[in-house]
Amino acid sequence: MTKPPLTIHLAAPRGFCAGVDRAIKIVEMALTKWGAPVYVRHEIVHNKFVVDGLRDKGAVFVEELDECPDDRPVIFSAHGVAKVVPAEAERRNMVYVDATCPLVSKVHVEAERHAEAGLQIIMIGHAGHPETIGTMGQLPAGDVLLVETEADVATVDVRDPNKLAFVTQTTLSVDDTIGIIAALNARFPNIVAPHKEDICYATTNRQEAVKAVAPLVDAMLVVGAPNSSNSRRLVEVASRAGCKYSQLVQRDTDIDWRALEGIRALGVTAGASAPDVLISEVVDAFRDRFEVRVEVVETAVEKVNFKVPRVLREVEQAESAKP
Repeated sequence: MTKPPLTIHLAAPRGFCAGVDRAIKIVEMALTKWGAPVYVRHEIVHNKFVVDGLRDKGAVFVEELDECPDDRPVIFSAHGVAKVVPAEAERRNMVYVDATCPLVSKVHVEAERHAEAGLQIIMIGHAGHPETIGTMGQLPAGDVLLVETEADVATVDVRDPNKLAFVTQTTLSVDDTIGIIAALNARFPNIVAPHKEDICYATTNRQEAVKAVAPLVDAMLVVGAPNSSNSRRLVEVASRAGCKYSQLVQRDTDIDWRALEGIRALGVTAGASAPDVLISEVVDAFRDRFEVRVEVVETAVEKVNFKVPRVLREVEQAESAKP
């Protein structure tokens, strides 16, 4: 039986970013250095496939530090943690490694500098997200106020409207934050903006690639986890950019084939914590049902690379020296 033709427009960039790649390497290198088990506070990145793979190698994932023994290393996830977490680890004389993405750490430093200058911080982010909790936890309660929507801006209660600055969660939709920032500037004309955009390069690049693909396709699949903020934003961006159907899938088994009946062009992308193997898995699932032609739609080239913490450099050097 002849398979129907399908063009898959593969967005680029897609998948792993430098911060995610670094965080995963940190767990793997920690296992090499100290052996199993190594504890990880919160999912190192938001992807079940990645987390399960590291768990198979000896990583133990927990939600709080009090679930970790004193005598085993603990790693803090790429999303960042409140200051009380490393402080408690030091009080307990624990060995810990901070895998916070350097771009998230930049926002932490930025918030602290604003506070030192006497400014109260407004954070644009999602309540309950680990990155938001970690960023707000860099300063005492009340020093950072959270807004999620433009409506929140109208009701946020500040100490002094002339002594404010704002920061943003790094994985937000660029388009969503434009309206919120405009509302902040309208209500608080003297509010201080970030020196450089807080939304990370990888989030922005993946969203721009989706915008380029969306008008070309009948449907868009975003490979990523449901608890991945940047992956969910890609689904929203695709819909707003004109794609009639946009779906988040973790694996090929999540694909809703009935919703895709009759399509002739499909967009495929992946959140920043989704590995290439899952993207290939999804494409191969379509090859089983369609005569597939793949076209890459590239809107940016990423060459960013982040160093691992000094405590693991010896492992990195040993691995790079292998033939």
